[in-house]
Amino acid sequence: MGRSERQTNILLMIADDLGRDTGCLGNPAAETPNLDRFASEGVIFEQAFCTTATCSASRSVIYTGVHNHQSGHYGHCHGHHHFMTLDSIESAPRIFNRAGYLTAIVGKIHVGPDHVYPWQMRLEGFQGNRDVAAMSRAAGAVFRQDPGRPFFLTVGFGDPHRDGTRKGFANRDYPGVERRRFPPEEVVVPSFLPDLPEVREELAEYTQSVHRLDQGVGMILRELEDSGRAADTLVLFVSDNGIPFPGSKTTLFEPGIHLPMFLRIPGAHGAGVRGAAGVRNPNLVSYTDILPSLLDWAGIRAPNPLRKGRSLLSIASESRELPDWAEIYCSHTFHEVTNYYPTRVLRTRGYKYHKNVVWKADFPFASDLYASLTWEAARKTGGGRLGKRTLRDYVQRPHEELYDLEADPDEVRNLAADPAHRETLLDMRRRVERWQEQTDDPWLFKDGVSVRAVRRYVEQGLALPDRHDMEV
Repeated sequence: MGRSERQTNILLMIADDLGRDTGCLGNPAAETPNLDRFASEGVIFEQAFCTTATCSASRSVIYTGVHNHQSGHYGHCHGHHHFMTLDSIESAPRIFNRAGYLTAIVGKIHVGPDHVYPWQMRLEGFQGNRDVAAMSRAAGAVFRQDPGRPFFLTVGFGDPHRDGTRKGFANRDYPGVERRRFPPEEVVVPSFLPDLPEVREELAEYTQSVHRLDQGVGMILRELEDSGRAADTLVLFVSDNGIPFPGSKTTLFEPGIHLPMFLRIPGAHGAGVRGAAGVRNPNLVSYTDILPSLLDWAGIRAPNPLRKGRSLLSIASESRELPDWAEIYCSHTFHEVTNYYPTRVLRTRGYKYHKNVVWKADFPFASDLYASLTWEAARKTGGGRLGKRTLRDYVQRPHEELYDLEADPDEVRNLAADPAHRETLLDMRRRVERWQEQTDDPWLFKDGVSVRAVRRYVEQGLALPDRHDMEV
Protein backbone atom coordinates (compact mmCIF):
# COMPACT_ATOMS: atom_id res chain seq x y z
CA MET A 1 0.00 0.00 0.00
CA GLY A 2 1.18 3.51 -0.78
CA ARG A 3 -0.16 7.02 -0.61
CA SER A 4 0.41 10.37 -2.23
CA GLU A 5 1.53 13.44 -0.31
CA ARG A 6 -2.10 14.55 -0.08
CA GLN A 7 -3.73 13.78 3.25
CA THR A 8 -7.14 15.21 3.97
CA ASN A 9 -9.82 14.58 6.56
CA ILE A 10 -12.92 12.40 6.30
CA LEU A 11 -16.17 12.49 8.25
CA LEU A 12 -18.50 9.56 7.60
CA MET A 13 -21.96 9.65 9.23
CA ILE A 14 -24.15 6.53 9.19
CA ALA A 15 -27.82 6.55 10.16
CA ASP A 16 -29.40 3.37 11.49
CA ASP A 17 -32.48 2.22 9.51
CA LEU A 18 -33.20 5.52 7.75
CA GLY A 19 -35.05 5.37 4.46
CA ARG A 20 -35.42 8.20 1.97
CA ASP A 21 -37.33 10.19 4.59
CA THR A 22 -35.84 13.66 4.35
CA GLY A 23 -37.33 16.82 2.96
CA CYS A 24 -34.83 16.97 0.12
CA LEU A 25 -35.75 13.43 -0.95
CA GLY A 26 -39.43 14.23 -1.09
CA ASN A 27 -41.02 13.33 2.25
CA PRO A 28 -43.17 16.39 3.11
CA ALA A 29 -43.78 15.19 6.68
CA ALA A 30 -40.07 15.00 7.53
CA GLU A 31 -38.44 17.74 9.64
CA THR A 32 -34.84 17.48 8.44
CA PRO A 33 -33.51 21.03 7.92
CA ASN A 34 -29.91 20.13 8.73
CA LEU A 35 -29.74 17.17 6.36
CA ASP A 36 -31.51 19.18 3.67
CA ARG A 37 -29.05 22.05 4.05
CA PHE A 38 -26.07 19.70 4.04
CA ALA A 39 -27.37 17.92 0.94
CA SER A 40 -27.79 21.24 -0.86
CA GLU A 41 -24.11 22.02 -0.22
CA GLY A 42 -22.96 18.90 -2.02
CA VAL A 43 -24.18 15.98 -4.10
CA ILE A 44 -27.37 14.02 -3.68
CA PHE A 45 -26.90 10.59 -5.22
CA GLU A 46 -30.49 9.93 -6.26
CA GLN A 47 -29.84 6.28 -7.10
CA ALA A 48 -27.68 5.09 -4.21
CA PHE A 49 -28.09 1.50 -2.99
CA CYS A 50 -26.81 -0.49 -0.07
CA THR A 51 -25.93 -4.05 -1.03
CA THR A 52 -27.72 -5.80 1.83
CA ALA A 53 -30.61 -4.53 3.93
CA THR A 54 -29.35 -5.51 7.36
CA CYS A 55 -27.39 -3.27 9.72
CA SER A 56 -24.25 -5.22 10.59
CA ALA A 57 -23.58 -6.77 7.19
CA SER A 58 -24.24 -3.47 5.42
CA ARG A 59 -21.73 -1.66 7.63
CA SER A 60 -19.13 -4.30 6.81
CA VAL A 61 -19.59 -3.46 3.12
CA ILE A 62 -19.23 0.27 3.84
CA TYR A 63 -15.96 -0.32 5.72
CA THR A 64 -14.41 -2.93 3.41
CA GLY A 65 -15.85 -2.29 -0.05
CA VAL A 66 -16.45 -6.05 -0.27
CA HIS A 67 -19.79 -7.88 -0.54
CA ASN A 68 -20.63 -9.66 2.68
CA HIS A 69 -20.73 -13.10 1.01
CA GLN A 70 -17.03 -12.52 0.25
CA SER A 71 -16.03 -11.14 3.64
CA GLY A 72 -17.74 -13.70 5.89
CA HIS A 73 -19.84 -11.00 7.53
CA TYR A 74 -23.05 -12.73 6.49
CA GLY A 75 -25.34 -11.09 9.07
CA HIS A 76 -25.41 -9.63 12.58
CA CYS A 77 -22.22 -9.83 14.62
CA HIS A 78 -23.65 -9.39 18.11
CA GLY A 79 -24.61 -11.96 20.72
CA HIS A 80 -25.18 -15.52 19.57
CA HIS A 81 -25.46 -14.45 15.91
CA HIS A 82 -21.73 -13.69 15.79
CA PHE A 83 -21.05 -13.30 12.08
CA MET A 84 -17.59 -11.77 11.70
CA THR A 85 -15.40 -10.39 8.94
CA LEU A 86 -12.57 -12.72 7.92
CA ASP A 87 -9.11 -11.82 9.19
CA SER A 88 -7.81 -11.52 5.62
CA ILE A 89 -10.20 -8.68 4.72
CA GLU A 90 -8.78 -5.15 4.72
CA SER A 91 -10.97 -2.59 6.48
CA ALA A 92 -11.03 1.19 6.32
CA PRO A 93 -9.63 1.76 9.84
CA ARG A 94 -6.77 -0.65 9.19
CA ILE A 95 -5.86 1.02 5.88
CA PHE A 96 -6.12 4.56 7.24
CA ASN A 97 -4.11 3.66 10.34
CA ARG A 98 -1.23 2.61 8.10
CA ALA A 99 -1.53 5.86 6.20
CA GLY A 100 -0.96 7.89 9.36
CA TYR A 101 -4.52 8.93 10.06
CA LEU A 102 -6.21 9.32 13.41
CA THR A 103 -9.07 6.82 13.09
CA ALA A 104 -12.05 7.08 15.42
CA ILE A 105 -15.65 5.95 15.70
CA VAL A 106 -18.33 7.60 17.79
CA GLY A 107 -21.51 5.65 18.52
CA LYS A 108 -22.66 2.40 16.93
CA ILE A 109 -19.99 0.00 15.70
CA HIS A 110 -21.81 -3.30 14.99
CA VAL A 111 -18.96 -5.00 13.08
CA GLY A 112 -16.24 -7.34 14.24
CA PRO A 113 -13.82 -8.66 15.21
CA ASP A 114 -12.04 -5.70 16.77
CA HIS A 115 -8.65 -6.56 15.31
CA VAL A 116 -10.08 -6.38 11.77
CA TYR A 117 -11.62 -2.98 12.58
CA PRO A 118 -8.86 -1.38 14.68
CA TRP A 119 -10.13 2.17 15.22
CA GLN A 120 -7.68 3.99 17.45
CA MET A 121 -10.51 5.68 19.34
CA ARG A 122 -13.81 3.91 20.13
CA LEU A 123 -16.30 6.18 21.82
CA GLU A 124 -19.47 4.21 22.57
CA GLY A 125 -22.60 4.51 24.71
CA PHE A 126 -24.51 7.80 24.51
CA GLN A 127 -27.80 6.24 25.72
CA GLY A 128 -27.96 3.78 22.90
CA ASN A 129 -26.37 6.30 20.54
CA ARG A 130 -29.49 8.49 20.72
CA ASP A 131 -27.99 11.32 22.80
CA VAL A 132 -26.90 13.24 19.73
CA ALA A 133 -25.71 16.29 21.69
CA ALA A 134 -23.22 14.15 23.64
CA MET A 135 -22.19 12.40 20.43
CA SER A 136 -21.51 15.74 18.77
CA ARG A 137 -19.27 16.80 21.65
CA ALA A 138 -17.34 13.56 21.33
CA ALA A 139 -16.95 14.20 17.60
CA GLY A 140 -15.71 17.71 18.34
CA ALA A 141 -13.04 16.28 20.61
CA VAL A 142 -11.83 14.07 17.76
CA PHE A 143 -11.67 17.05 15.38
CA ARG A 144 -9.44 18.86 17.91
CA GLN A 145 -7.42 15.83 19.04
CA ASP A 146 -4.33 16.44 16.91
CA PRO A 147 -4.66 19.44 14.56
CA GLY A 148 -1.54 18.49 12.62
CA ARG A 149 -2.76 15.01 11.78
CA PRO A 150 -5.53 14.03 9.34
CA PHE A 151 -8.55 12.27 10.80
CA PHE A 152 -11.02 9.69 9.59
CA LEU A 153 -14.02 9.84 11.89
CA THR A 154 -17.11 7.65 11.62
CA VAL A 155 -20.26 8.58 13.54
CA GLY A 156 -22.74 5.74 13.97
CA PHE A 157 -26.13 7.09 15.04
CA GLY A 158 -28.65 4.90 16.85
CA ASP A 159 -31.56 6.67 15.17
CA PRO A 160 -34.03 5.85 13.73
CA HIS A 161 -33.71 2.16 14.73
CA ARG A 162 -36.42 0.65 16.92
CA ASP A 163 -35.60 0.55 20.63
CA GLY A 164 -36.49 -2.99 21.70
CA THR A 165 -40.10 -2.27 22.62
CA ARG A 166 -42.99 -3.18 20.36
CA LYS A 167 -43.53 0.31 18.95
CA GLY A 168 -40.78 2.45 20.40
CA PHE A 169 -37.96 4.49 18.85
CA ALA A 170 -36.26 5.72 22.05
CA ASN A 171 -38.23 8.97 21.93
CA ARG A 172 -37.67 10.69 25.25
CA ASP A 173 -35.95 13.85 26.49
CA TYR A 174 -32.21 14.21 25.96
CA PRO A 175 -30.25 17.23 27.24
CA GLY A 176 -29.88 19.91 24.60
CA VAL A 177 -32.04 18.06 22.04
CA GLU A 178 -35.46 19.26 20.93
CA ARG A 179 -38.21 16.68 21.15
CA ARG A 180 -40.67 17.12 18.29
CA ARG A 181 -43.82 15.00 18.29
CA PHE A 182 -45.55 14.29 14.98
CA PRO A 183 -49.30 13.68 14.66
CA PRO A 184 -49.99 10.21 13.21
CA GLU A 185 -52.56 11.66 10.83
CA GLU A 186 -49.90 13.83 9.18
CA VAL A 187 -47.23 11.22 8.41
CA VAL A 188 -46.77 9.82 4.92
CA VAL A 189 -47.63 6.13 4.66
CA PRO A 190 -45.40 4.61 1.94
CA SER A 191 -46.99 2.43 -0.70
CA PHE A 192 -45.44 -0.78 0.67
CA LEU A 193 -47.35 -0.42 3.98
CA PRO A 194 -51.08 -0.50 4.73
CA ASP A 195 -52.69 2.74 5.88
CA LEU A 196 -53.78 1.57 9.33
CA PRO A 197 -53.82 3.41 12.70
CA GLU A 198 -51.08 1.20 14.12
CA VAL A 199 -48.85 1.86 11.11
CA ARG A 200 -49.36 5.61 11.41
CA GLU A 201 -48.61 5.45 15.13
CA GLU A 202 -45.28 3.74 14.52
CA LEU A 203 -44.41 5.99 11.59
CA ALA A 204 -45.00 9.03 13.82
CA GLU A 205 -42.53 7.62 16.35
CA TYR A 206 -40.07 6.85 13.56
CA THR A 207 -40.39 10.41 12.20
CA GLN A 208 -39.65 11.81 15.65
CA SER A 209 -36.48 9.71 15.78
CA VAL A 210 -35.49 10.97 12.32
CA HIS A 211 -35.88 14.55 13.58
CA ARG A 212 -33.49 13.80 16.47
CA LEU A 213 -31.00 12.28 14.01
CA ASP A 214 -31.22 15.44 11.92
CA GLN A 215 -30.34 17.57 14.94
CA GLY A 216 -27.31 15.39 15.58
CA VAL A 217 -26.09 15.88 12.02
CA GLY A 218 -26.42 19.64 12.41
CA MET A 219 -24.56 19.64 15.73
CA ILE A 220 -21.67 17.57 14.37
CA LEU A 221 -21.32 19.76 11.29
CA ARG A 222 -21.19 22.83 13.55
CA GLU A 223 -18.48 21.16 15.63
CA LEU A 224 -16.55 20.56 12.42
CA GLU A 225 -16.89 24.22 11.40
CA ASP A 226 -15.87 25.43 14.86
CA SER A 227 -12.77 23.22 14.78
CA GLY A 228 -11.54 25.07 11.70
CA ARG A 229 -11.12 21.85 9.72
CA ALA A 230 -14.23 21.86 7.53
CA ALA A 231 -12.41 23.34 4.55
CA ASP A 232 -10.32 20.20 4.06
CA THR A 233 -12.82 17.57 5.20
CA LEU A 234 -14.85 15.36 2.90
CA VAL A 235 -18.21 14.60 4.52
CA LEU A 236 -20.41 11.66 3.56
CA PHE A 237 -23.83 10.81 5.00
CA VAL A 238 -25.55 7.46 4.37
CA SER A 239 -27.95 5.04 6.02
CA ASP A 240 -27.15 1.37 6.51
CA ASN A 241 -30.50 0.02 5.24
CA GLY A 242 -34.16 0.91 4.83
CA ILE A 243 -36.75 1.73 7.47
CA PRO A 244 -37.50 -0.82 10.23
CA PHE A 245 -40.85 -1.92 8.85
CA PRO A 246 -41.97 -5.03 6.95
CA GLY A 247 -41.44 -4.60 3.21
CA SER A 248 -38.25 -2.62 3.73
CA LYS A 249 -35.54 -3.69 6.18
CA THR A 250 -34.15 -7.21 5.55
CA THR A 251 -35.63 -7.25 2.03
CA LEU A 252 -33.93 -6.36 -1.23
CA PHE A 253 -37.05 -4.63 -2.48
CA GLU A 254 -36.48 -0.95 -3.28
CA PRO A 255 -37.48 0.42 0.16
CA GLY A 256 -34.84 -1.80 1.80
CA ILE A 257 -31.89 -0.78 -0.37
CA HIS A 258 -32.63 2.54 -2.13
CA LEU A 259 -31.24 5.00 0.41
CA PRO A 260 -29.99 8.53 1.06
CA MET A 261 -26.39 9.32 0.15
CA PHE A 262 -25.17 12.91 0.47
CA LEU A 263 -21.56 13.86 -0.28
CA ARG A 264 -19.88 17.23 0.33
CA ILE A 265 -16.53 17.74 -1.38
CA PRO A 266 -14.93 21.00 -0.23
CA GLY A 267 -13.34 23.11 -2.97
CA ALA A 268 -11.09 21.80 -5.73
CA HIS A 269 -9.11 18.72 -4.89
CA GLY A 270 -6.79 17.08 -7.35
CA ALA A 271 -7.17 16.04 -10.94
CA GLY A 272 -10.66 15.02 -11.91
CA VAL A 273 -12.13 15.91 -8.51
CA ARG A 274 -13.86 19.17 -7.79
CA GLY A 275 -16.32 20.46 -5.28
CA ALA A 276 -19.92 20.24 -6.38
CA ALA A 277 -22.95 21.87 -4.80
CA GLY A 278 -26.61 21.46 -5.55
CA VAL A 279 -26.08 18.43 -7.80
CA ARG A 280 -28.62 15.62 -8.08
CA ASN A 281 -26.65 12.77 -9.53
CA PRO A 282 -28.83 10.15 -11.31
CA ASN A 283 -26.26 7.39 -11.69
CA LEU A 284 -26.60 4.01 -9.98
CA VAL A 285 -24.03 3.80 -7.20
CA SER A 286 -23.39 1.09 -4.64
CA TYR A 287 -22.05 0.96 -1.11
CA THR A 288 -19.13 -1.01 -2.56
CA ASP A 289 -18.11 2.38 -4.05
CA ILE A 290 -17.77 4.10 -0.65
CA LEU A 291 -14.33 2.86 0.46
CA PRO A 292 -12.75 3.38 -3.00
CA SER A 293 -14.07 6.96 -2.89
CA LEU A 294 -12.58 7.64 0.55
CA LEU A 295 -9.22 6.19 -0.48
CA ASP A 296 -9.29 8.30 -3.64
CA TRP A 297 -9.97 11.45 -1.62
CA ALA A 298 -7.09 10.70 0.74
CA GLY A 299 -4.71 9.77 -2.07
CA ILE A 300 -4.20 6.28 -0.63
CA ARG A 301 -3.26 3.48 -2.99
CA ALA A 302 -4.45 0.20 -1.52
CA PRO A 303 -5.37 -2.11 -4.40
CA ASN A 304 -7.43 -5.15 -3.53
CA PRO A 305 -8.84 -7.58 -6.13
CA LEU A 306 -11.86 -8.29 -3.91
CA ARG A 307 -13.05 -4.69 -4.13
CA LYS A 308 -15.10 -4.17 -7.28
CA GLY A 309 -16.35 -0.67 -6.46
CA ARG A 310 -15.16 2.58 -8.02
CA SER A 311 -14.50 6.05 -6.72
CA LEU A 312 -17.49 8.36 -6.93
CA LEU A 313 -15.37 11.50 -6.95
CA SER A 314 -14.84 11.72 -10.70
CA ILE A 315 -18.59 11.52 -11.39
CA ALA A 316 -19.80 13.50 -8.37
CA SER A 317 -20.66 16.63 -10.34
CA GLU A 318 -22.58 14.74 -13.05
CA SER A 319 -26.27 15.49 -13.48
CA ARG A 320 -26.65 13.21 -16.52
CA GLU A 321 -26.84 9.44 -16.71
CA LEU A 322 -23.56 7.78 -17.62
CA PRO A 323 -23.68 4.48 -19.53
CA ASP A 324 -21.14 2.69 -17.34
CA TRP A 325 -22.96 3.55 -14.08
CA ALA A 326 -26.17 1.72 -14.89
CA GLU A 327 -26.28 -1.38 -12.69
CA ILE A 328 -25.73 -2.54 -9.12
CA TYR A 329 -25.61 -5.95 -7.47
CA CYS A 330 -26.95 -6.90 -4.03
CA SER A 331 -26.25 -9.85 -1.76
CA HIS A 332 -28.32 -10.71 1.31
CA THR A 333 -27.95 -13.93 3.29
CA PHE A 334 -28.79 -13.45 7.00
CA HIS A 335 -30.17 -10.83 9.36
CA GLU A 336 -30.26 -12.64 12.70
CA VAL A 337 -28.75 -16.11 12.46
CA THR A 338 -32.27 -17.58 12.39
CA ASN A 339 -33.26 -15.29 9.48
CA TYR A 340 -31.66 -17.30 6.67
CA TYR A 341 -32.85 -16.23 3.22
CA PRO A 342 -30.03 -15.82 0.69
CA THR A 343 -31.03 -13.59 -2.22
CA ARG A 344 -28.96 -12.13 -5.04
CA VAL A 345 -30.13 -9.11 -7.04
CA LEU A 346 -29.24 -7.25 -10.21
CA ARG A 347 -30.80 -3.81 -10.51
CA THR A 348 -30.54 -1.74 -13.69
CA ARG A 349 -32.24 1.51 -14.61
CA GLY A 350 -35.22 -0.33 -16.03
CA TYR A 351 -35.41 -3.77 -14.41
CA LYS A 352 -34.82 -5.64 -11.18
CA TYR A 353 -33.99 -9.34 -10.96
CA HIS A 354 -34.11 -11.30 -7.68
CA LYS A 355 -32.75 -14.83 -7.28
CA ASN A 356 -34.07 -16.39 -4.07
CA VAL A 357 -31.69 -19.23 -3.35
CA VAL A 358 -33.79 -21.11 -0.77
CA TRP A 359 -37.09 -20.05 -2.28
CA LYS A 360 -39.00 -23.07 -0.94
CA ALA A 361 -38.65 -21.69 2.59
CA ASP A 362 -40.88 -18.96 4.00
CA PHE A 363 -39.34 -15.49 4.10
CA PRO A 364 -38.16 -14.98 7.72
CA PHE A 365 -38.89 -12.06 10.03
CA ALA A 366 -36.42 -10.01 12.03
CA SER A 367 -37.61 -10.16 15.63
CA ASP A 368 -38.37 -6.43 15.91
CA LEU A 369 -40.39 -6.41 12.69
CA TYR A 370 -42.37 -9.51 13.67
CA ALA A 371 -43.23 -8.00 17.07
CA SER A 372 -44.22 -4.62 15.63
CA LEU A 373 -47.74 -3.23 15.78
CA THR A 374 -47.50 -2.76 12.01
CA TRP A 375 -47.12 -6.46 11.25
CA GLU A 376 -49.77 -7.46 13.78
CA ALA A 377 -52.25 -5.00 12.28
CA ALA A 378 -51.43 -6.04 8.71
CA ARG A 379 -52.25 -9.65 9.58
CA LYS A 380 -55.41 -8.91 11.57
CA THR A 381 -57.04 -5.98 9.78
CA GLY A 382 -55.01 -5.36 6.65
CA GLY A 383 -57.17 -7.38 4.29
CA GLY A 384 -54.43 -9.89 3.56
CA ARG A 385 -52.11 -7.25 2.11
CA LEU A 386 -48.94 -5.41 3.00
CA GLY A 387 -49.38 -2.28 0.96
CA LYS A 388 -49.76 -3.35 -2.66
CA ARG A 389 -48.33 -6.82 -2.03
CA THR A 390 -50.33 -9.74 -0.64
CA LEU A 391 -49.11 -11.24 2.62
CA ARG A 392 -48.80 -14.59 0.85
CA ASP A 393 -46.52 -13.09 -1.81
CA TYR A 394 -44.44 -11.42 0.89
CA VAL A 395 -43.86 -14.65 2.82
CA GLN A 396 -43.82 -17.21 0.00
CA ARG A 397 -41.54 -16.17 -2.83
CA PRO A 398 -40.61 -17.83 -6.11
CA HIS A 399 -37.11 -18.79 -7.18
CA GLU A 400 -36.86 -15.82 -9.56
CA GLU A 401 -38.51 -12.42 -9.62
CA LEU A 402 -38.32 -9.93 -12.48
CA TYR A 403 -39.83 -6.45 -12.31
CA ASP A 404 -40.23 -3.64 -14.80
CA LEU A 405 -39.40 -0.75 -12.48
CA GLU A 406 -40.82 1.94 -14.73
CA ALA A 407 -44.23 0.27 -15.00
CA ASP A 408 -44.13 -1.38 -11.56
CA PRO A 409 -41.94 0.52 -9.08
CA ASP A 410 -43.54 -1.35 -6.15
CA GLU A 411 -42.26 -4.72 -7.46
CA VAL A 412 -45.58 -6.55 -7.23
CA ARG A 413 -46.05 -7.89 -10.79
CA ASN A 414 -43.51 -10.66 -11.26
CA LEU A 415 -42.63 -11.04 -14.96
CA ALA A 416 -40.27 -14.00 -14.57
CA ALA A 417 -42.74 -16.38 -16.22
CA ASP A 418 -43.90 -13.90 -18.87
CA PRO A 419 -42.79 -15.06 -22.36
CA ALA A 420 -42.56 -11.43 -23.48
CA HIS A 421 -39.74 -10.86 -20.95
CA ARG A 422 -37.95 -14.17 -21.43
CA GLU A 423 -34.83 -12.68 -22.99
CA THR A 424 -34.53 -10.07 -20.23
CA LEU A 425 -34.86 -12.80 -17.60
CA LEU A 426 -32.21 -15.01 -19.21
CA ASP A 427 -29.82 -12.11 -19.65
CA MET A 428 -30.13 -10.93 -16.04
CA ARG A 429 -29.90 -14.50 -14.74
CA ARG A 430 -26.64 -14.99 -16.66
CA ARG A 431 -25.23 -11.72 -15.41
CA VAL A 432 -26.00 -12.56 -11.79
CA GLU A 433 -24.42 -16.00 -12.13
CA ARG A 434 -21.32 -14.47 -13.74
CA TRP A 435 -21.09 -11.95 -10.87
CA GLN A 436 -21.48 -14.77 -8.33
CA GLU A 437 -18.64 -16.63 -10.03
CA GLN A 438 -16.45 -13.52 -10.06
CA THR A 439 -17.05 -12.91 -6.35
CA ASP A 440 -16.68 -16.60 -5.40
CA ASP A 441 -20.16 -16.64 -3.89
CA PRO A 442 -20.78 -19.75 -1.71
CA TRP A 443 -24.47 -19.44 -2.56
CA LEU A 444 -24.10 -20.06 -6.28
CA PHE A 445 -26.07 -23.28 -6.47
CA LYS A 446 -26.26 -25.93 -9.19
CA ASP A 447 -28.43 -29.00 -8.72
CA GLY A 448 -29.11 -27.88 -5.15
CA VAL A 449 -25.46 -27.75 -4.01
CA SER A 450 -22.93 -24.96 -3.64
CA VAL A 451 -20.63 -24.80 -6.66
CA ARG A 452 -17.87 -23.49 -4.44
CA ALA A 453 -18.23 -26.39 -1.98
CA VAL A 454 -17.89 -29.08 -4.67
CA ARG A 455 -15.37 -27.29 -6.92
CA ARG A 456 -12.57 -29.76 -6.18
CA TYR A 457 -14.84 -32.63 -7.19
CA VAL A 458 -15.77 -30.85 -10.41
CA GLU A 459 -12.03 -30.70 -11.12
CA GLN A 460 -11.99 -34.48 -10.57
CA GLY A 461 -14.72 -35.01 -13.14
CA LEU A 462 -17.99 -34.43 -11.28
CA ALA A 463 -20.58 -33.02 -13.71
CA LEU A 464 -23.01 -30.43 -12.36
CA PRO A 465 -26.29 -30.03 -14.24
CA ASP A 466 -27.03 -26.48 -15.33
CA ARG A 467 -30.03 -25.99 -13.08
CA HIS A 468 -30.60 -24.45 -9.67
CA ASP A 469 -32.61 -27.08 -7.79
CA MET A 470 -31.94 -30.77 -7.43
CA GLU A 471 -34.24 -33.05 -9.39
CA VAL A 472 -34.94 -36.41 -7.78
